[in-house]
Amino acid sequence: KAYMEEVEGFANGTLDYTQLKGGTGPLVYPAGFVYIFLGLYYATDRGTDIRLAQYLFAGLYLLNLLLVFRIYCRTNKVPPYVFFFMCCASYRIHSIFVLRLFNDPVAMAILFLAINLFLEEHWSWGCLLFSLAVSVKMNILLFGPGLLFLLLQRFGLLGCIPKLCICALLQVVLGLPFLLVNPVGYLTRSFDLGRQFQFKWTVNWRFLPEEVFQNRAFHVILLLAHLAGLGLFALHRWHRSKESILALLKDPAERKHASPPLTIVFVLFSSNFLGVCCSRSLHYQFYVWYFHTLPYLLWCTPTTKLAHMPKVLLLGVIELCWNTYPSTVCSSLSLHICHGLVLLQLWYGTAPPPALHTPPPSRRPAAISKKAR
Repeated sequence: KAYMEEVEGFANGTLDYTQLKGGTGPLVYPAGFVYIFLGLYYATDRGTDIRLAQYLFAGLYLLNLLLVFRIYCRTNKVPPYVFFFMCCASYRIHSIFVLRLFNDPVAMAILFLAINLFLEEHWSWGCLLFSLAVSVKMNILLFGPGLLFLLLQRFGLLGCIPKLCICALLQVVLGLPFLLVNPVGYLTRSFDLGRQFQFKWTVNWRFLPEEVFQNRAFHVILLLAHLAGLGLFALHRWHRSKESILALLKDPAERKHASPPLTIVFVLFSSNFLGVCCSRSLHYQFYVWYFHTLPYLLWCTPTTKLAHMPKVLLLGVIELCWNTYPSTVCSSLSLHICHGLVLLQLWYGTAPPPALHTPPPSRRPAAISKKAR
């Protein structure tokens, strides 16, 4: 209902972003959200046909699964039985898609389509759809550091610039009607990185006092932890070449050592997961940000037969934390412990093998047998 109220103002001719609001407050999503949900507004008889909207989101759910399965088939990392848990074992994900009708699933479905295009080496089209996903909801920016690394590794600095221009140009085109009327209002509302979240909805920080949760210093600490994590993964897990990471700025043809092939999915999914771990707050609908990436993050590392069951158990505990409403001290602490275990196995499970040091050839001449003499 709140989404329909927000886009109804645009349908009535309001182009000042600061004047678009719904029952839950002002509109805080970029312009792509407005256009997509405006189509849903008209398709559902001005937002009154809820059943039809649920059918449409059920179709979106199936399409999202298809895109995710296609990614997993390309990686060939996750055992088939895990797909059962992805499809049937999450009440919260089904609720987010079909009951709550949030914009988060729309953004993630477009993002998974972009990843499919990256895997097919269609980088320009992939960047276009990545930017479209960002225009629906900004959480897609958590994949941004990984995508930037991949573009630099694949094209170098000069080759990367046109791809970034595609992303920026789409944002300008989509936001142009609002930028022409009130550019500051549009940018501050749709890309508000400092927005405060309500403590009553947090899933991951319930064990903290509300004063700490709302404290700006705490937010800065989380930001620094996020940047540090990205830096460590970029230097020691994503970058596998013998050259310095600054060699990424060069044209790939000019690099001394060819970079080993990167797992596109690993870089993007780990980039997003680091952002989720350091998020200032996770609301219940945010579970869809990384739910479909968890099986890959758990099984992308070498797994012995006995290690499969603990990983399935870890998925179950994470699901239990997200299904606990309202969140408790125990559920939020358990969620952080699970996130920490996933990070640890990502860090140690993807460590590069130690370099083999061959002993230098001996200067002493080889001994000659008596028979040879």
